[in-house]
Amino acid sequence: MAEETRLIHGFHAVTAKLRQDAEGVREIYLASGRQDSRARDLVKLAGERGVRIVSVDTARLDAMAKGASHQGVVASVAAQQRYVTLDDVLDSLAEPALLLVLDGVTDPHNLGACLRVADAAGAHAVVAPKDRACGLNATAIKVASGAADTVPYIVVTNLARSLREIKERGIWTIGAAGEASKDLYAIEQKGALAWVLGAEGEGLRRLTKDTCDELARIPMHGSVESLNVSVASGICLFEARRQRG
Repeated sequence: MAEETRLIHGFHAVTAKLRQDAEGVREIYLASGRQDSRARDLVKLAGERGVRIVSVDTARLDAMAKGASHQGVVASVAAQQRYVTLDDVLDSLAEPALLLVLDGVTDPHNLGACLRVADAAGAHAVVAPKDRACGLNATAIKVASGAADTVPYIVVTNLARSLREIKERGIWTIGAAGEASKDLYAIEQKGALAWVLGAEGEGLRRLTKDTCDELARIPMHGSVESLNVSVASGICLFEARRQRG
């Protein structure tokens, strides 16, 4: 039986996949004639990882990416995501951890958007429970636009227990809650940090709230009472990045 594969595209996604899971990369298709620095760096990295690069025309890349912006590179990778633990991620960091923990996000479109936000903010992983979560399905991977291959998605059996383990690693946990007395701009976020967010409307479960070190709210200045979880994740993670300078 032939191995199941899927396609990823864009220099960021393909390069990250090569660095994190080269064994999962089957072949890379690069636009013929590209001699710029990004293309040369990719060719060099692929050579070091033992991955074959095939030169193809832009029309073929367009067809493979199905209209998405591929930047001149598409890669065929194993369909199965590589299993990564939170300890794997934390043990490899050269800077204070920045994590996004999701509680009760059951819409794959929201999960995909959260992965994109996490990638953009430089979060090191997204953590979610096995139950009451949509999981990293095909829809979430598509919406993530490559971020599913750059940001580890860690599935845990018991979220409260995992939060306690995160805290034992010296990571401060902040739960986003509309009823919190402090807003997120009043909290120092320069150290190792995990932002914990629930789905829009339902928010965090009580046990999840009680397990967090503290709660913070996003100040709302209009008529709406809540934000989509991916939007809220972006606000929280980028504030942490801003404070880190």
